[in-house]
Amino acid sequence: MRLPLHFKSGLEALLKEKPTKAIFLGTRIGDPNAVGQEQFSPSSIGWPPFMRVNPILDWSYRDVWAFILTCKVKYCSLYDQGYTSIGSIYDTVPNALLSIADSSNSKESFKPAYMLSDGRLERAGRVKKMPPKCDNVSLNNGVTGVTPSGFFTASIIVVADEILFGTTEDKLVQALCKKLYAIGWQVTHVAVVRNEIDSVAEEVERRKSTNDMVFLLGGFGPMPSDVSSAGIAKAFGVRLAPDEEFEEYLRHLIGKHCVGDRNEMALLPEGITELLHHEKLPLPLIKCGNVIILAATNVSELGTQWDCLLELPSTPLVRLTPFTSKYLSTMLSDVEISQTISKLCLEFPDIHIGCQRKFRVKPLVISFVGKDKTRIELAAERLSNSFPTGTFSEVNCG
Repeated sequence: MRLPLHFKSGLEALLKEKPTKAIFLGTRIGDPNAVGQEQFSPSSIGWPPFMRVNPILDWSYRDVWAFILTCKVKYCSLYDQGYTSIGSIYDTVPNALLSIADSSNSKESFKPAYMLSDGRLERAGRVKKMPPKCDNVSLNNGVTGVTPSGFFTASIIVVADEILFGTTEDKLVQALCKKLYAIGWQVTHVAVVRNEIDSVAEEVERRKSTNDMVFLLGGFGPMPSDVSSAGIAKAFGVRLAPDEEFEEYLRHLIGKHCVGDRNEMALLPEGITELLHHEKLPLPLIKCGNVIILAATNVSELGTQWDCLLELPSTPLVRLTPFTSKYLSTMLSDVEISQTISKLCLEFPDIHIGCQRKFRVKPLVISFVGKDKTRIELAAERLSNSFPTGTFSEVNCG
């Protein structure tokens, strides 16, 4: 049965014609709409009532293709042409990670979807949609070397009672945000949570399904308040189990201070933990699914861990075109400039235009952040030309 309607209205029409109690779906845990879903989940508020049945919710990209190929299930021919995530004709392109380098063939060719080695990059075959008026801005599928404007998204979770109590000022988040923007990733969310297992688990569960990568700072160590590992385990629905390899690293690092038959720090989420080794690090970094624990206590340690993460042969971070920025300063008030800024935001939807003033009597600083330097310069020029000469001056806020 085929209905020429939008999904929601089509579903309403279908259920009205054929009353149905449950519908099997192909939702997987990494899909954008999978947040909060389980194997059996009632439909969302505002949708027609039915039970969503998700038999492959916990399947990985590799699991899906193993099933399809083993059982000889028919599938869309686009998957044989390098497409790994198919949406509409406006936001779907071949995954550049499957590109075949062939100098003798002028037409670019691609390996089939089932040959993608890293299933986490399945959605690298989706472009970021832009409004029609921005046709002069390059679109991309989020992979290095394709086009300059795409991005992956990351969230940062800080486990720190001391920040919430106001006794410590956080500097690690600012440093990590700068590092992510420097490799072209967009930070969409930052959260500070209590040193409680449930608090960590709830935030990780929300973010691991909505971001390409989640970075967790703090809460890792031998103290009772170090609950990050337990929180991650709960978010993924697995138990904590001794990791012999990590425990051996701990024994070499802390020696005689490592007492007892079991080191609590060596209890890691079972079945989802990957140790990321680098010769410059005394302990390997811990990666659980798309969550990475950065056990840094200061900006210097964070810098070292970050550099090592990027240097790994199989780094989980794809380097994209970095974001660039420009800052203009003015003594105009917020009210005087607000209408012009609003128009610029509509004219340049690909550029993030923000305003900040540290103190009420200090100059207002307007920031332009994006991946296309030409567009940034043009937006800044439009703003300057909207007011008398000398109203704005460029400043360095890096």
